[in-house]
Amino acid sequence: MRKLIYGMNLSLDGYIAAPGDDIGWSGPPSDELFQWWLDQERASGLTLYGRKLWETMSAYWPTGDQQPDATPAEIAFAQNWRSTPKVVFSSTLDGPLDWNTRLVTGDALAEITRLKAGDGAPLQIGGATLAGAAMRAGLIDEYAIATHPVLVGGGTPFFGPLDGWVNLNLLETRTFPGGTVLTRYETRG
Repeated sequence: MRKLIYGMNLSLDGYIAAPGDDIGWSGPPSDELFQWWLDQERASGLTLYGRKLWETMSAYWPTGDQQPDATPAEIAFAQNWRSTPKVVFSSTLDGPLDWNTRLVTGDALAEITRLKAGDGAPLQIGGATLAGAAMRAGLIDEYAIATHPVLVGGGTPFFGPLDGWVNLNLLETRTFPGGTVLTRYETRG
């Protein structure tokens, strides 16, 4: 069975985006943090996106390596992003999608469960709505949280409402330049 990992940058008050879907507070990340995210992406066999995060990522990363100020890590991230298989869950997008991406318009939880049941590298999931549904269904195996030292006061929370407690074990804590703190947890069975 494949591991499903939910990881994102978030503000100290728990938001992945400020009001108006503003994520400007989270970047640019330190080179060390960006490399950590790149390593996570490289270790992933498949990335699962909700529509909003897909639209954010696909607006930049297809040509991120062609930007005049792109760092070597950004170039590697863009190349990896294009080549890594992706599944986008949306009832409003039309397919087909580019950059090694498949669109799923049906039951997201059934598809995630099917994908997890296979063999292979870990799955990454992004997007608060999609990940929230996977959390409530008990499908998330690991959380990777890069907490930035900023309070945004509202927006899109990393954790949505749950039907019950989820007990976790701490796997890693690491501090990056600029004061961002990474914490990784696994769900307890």
